[in-house]
Amino acid sequence: MNRPAGFWVRLGAGILDGLIIGVPLLIISYLVTGSAEDNAFTSSLNLLYTLLVPVLWSGYTVGKKIVGVRIAKVNGEKLGFGTMLMRTIVAGLVYVLTLGIGFIVSAFMVGIREDKRAIHDFIAGTYVTYEKPNEIQYEQ
Repeated sequence: MNRPAGFWVRLGAGILDGLIIGVPLLIISYLVTGSAEDNAFTSSLNLLYTLLVPVLWSGYTVGKKIVGVRIAKVNGEKLGFGTMLMRTIVAGLVYVLTLGIGFIVSAFMVGIREDKRAIHDFIAGTYVTYEKPNEIQYEQ
């Protein structure tokens, strides 16, 4: 794990994803369903974006691509759908079950730990890095 991305760049990528993907999805979903409150349509599209785009785009989301970071597997394998399910769904359940305390702990972990890994990174065996996909050295 080389060149891990820290708290602020990861936060920036999340904010960019929210503005560039989340807001248009909310508008489209409002136009389709006529409601902006508790919209399962928006939530479903957002979840699909979070799960599929990193798998199809070498660990990048739109926000991560803009700031130059991506999600990678610790063991060097290609990012897969199962990994993203673990990173998103299972970690989300952990954060909900701990009433948000896990989320706060994760923020501190990314800010303080040398490897910059959060709880969801440990659950999924991932980390966020500045390295481009072809820069990672696979150990055999």
